[in-house]
Amino acid sequence: MHEIITLQLGQRSNYIATHFWNVQESYFTYGENEEPLVDHDVHFRPGLGADGTETFTPRTIIYDLKGGFGTLRKYNALYEAEDPSGHPEGQWQGNEVVQKQPPIPLNEYQKSLEAGLPTPSLTSSSVRYWSDFNRVYYHPRSIVQLNEYELNSSLMPFEDWTVGEDLFRDIDKEHDLLDRDIRPFAEECDHLRAFQLFTGSDDAWGGFGSRYVDALRDEYGKTGIWVWGVEDGTRLPRHKKMSKMINTSRTINSIAPLATLYCPIVDVPQHLPKYLNIDLQSDWYKSALVVSAIETATLPSRLRTHRDFETSLLGHRGGSQTIFELQSSIISPDVGEKRPPWATKKYITQKSDDEAKLDFDINFTIPQPMADNTAVFTQVQVFRGEEQQAVEIEPPGGDDVVLKRKLRLYASKPAVERFSSTLRFPLPDSYPRNMFVGSDEKVGVDITSGLSTTSRIADKLKDLQTIASRGVGVDERENLTNGLGELRELYEKDWISESDSGDD
Repeated sequence: MHEIITLQLGQRSNYIATHFWNVQESYFTYGENEEPLVDHDVHFRPGLGADGTETFTPRTIIYDLKGGFGTLRKYNALYEAEDPSGHPEGQWQGNEVVQKQPPIPLNEYQKSLEAGLPTPSLTSSSVRYWSDFNRVYYHPRSIVQLNEYELNSSLMPFEDWTVGEDLFRDIDKEHDLLDRDIRPFAEECDHLRAFQLFTGSDDAWGGFGSRYVDALRDEYGKTGIWVWGVEDGTRLPRHKKMSKMINTSRTINSIAPLATLYCPIVDVPQHLPKYLNIDLQSDWYKSALVVSAIETATLPSRLRTHRDFETSLLGHRGGSQTIFELQSSIISPDVGEKRPPWATKKYITQKSDDEAKLDFDINFTIPQPMADNTAVFTQVQVFRGEEQQAVEIEPPGGDDVVLKRKLRLYASKPAVERFSSTLRFPLPDSYPRNMFVGSDEKVGVDITSGLSTTSRIADKLKDLQTIASRGVGVDERENLTNGLGELRELYEKDWISESDSGDD
């Protein structure tokens, strides 16, 4: 097995990750003769419940502030016998007065799940916390509440990057976070493949996540680290926008050099196609759209017939370009021309290696449309959809892959990898019913998604570099702007022109 351990840092990340786990749960098949396309062992771990029954829970660690877990209990129905009193026994033999906050009442959706009854449709108003639409059980070790800060506190807001950095260091000094939280999951793995992090990047979670990635890289030097850095896409006052951009610049500067993949995600993108019906005030809706792209882009990493997904991210520069754009398009059944040609049977007899950039409808990283002069360095394309159209592309031999990449490099062409599957994106009942106009929840949705390193990343880094040069203190300014400048150079177009001149 090639397991992946997930870390979820903060409220926005937990909304996205909850949709992610609900989608993974929907892939489970229960017939004796049904062979699932998805290898569940990648993200789920076997175990035993309090009564000795077998369990299968997500291999994840969920961090949130006090009050951020909503109705989710640390000890659920699978493990509640382990914590009968709700608090540890002490040595004091006198009278005790235990003060507890009243529990948050379950919404009707969660009540129906617990009772095994048909679930009512969720709405923006009925989803108060990410736990309100959660469908899976977690191991108690997965639940980590950080009591030092409270959700949405005006007295001690968890907003500044250095606040999160300091919190990680304080907790790590006291408990050794990797030893307490990571090691129990890592020791269960046969072959730990990667860590996947969902984290805010423009608030204090960016500082917390940056120090976490530092620790992971020190301890697990050769293990992949995939980071989805969530940025606030709503309109904000200028001073607050500036503060968030400075936080983002610190996060990218800290994480990108250490990660295998760092993907900035603007939640929600500025430009959305008309076939989407989204409540922009609802984190439940916005995170559902984000996860449709993330889950599709990473689908090859958990398919039983997968190729080496990590190798696809390396590109021509051996993995030095780690900052990727995330893009996607939802394909309606009656819009056949939207299908990428490489995902159709006709592709087999055609040469389409030059198709490095597609006209994606949604870009979660950079709002502007891709210009004609944009240089695409690396692109991983994933199509999932209609059975009579999709073609399962068999992986070529290892030597063929290496040769193909060398030929593309010498020809100044981008490194492109394509994956195709008949497995549609599912729409569990925890998903917004009407988000994809015209979709059928019983069938799922056809989606094409991409991860791309392009010259537009250099433009994004330049903007962050400019903001950092104006907004941070003198002690930090030089290191931060120089670090962003070094990252920016990796995404300039020069390497293509140099390659061209070498062929003359």
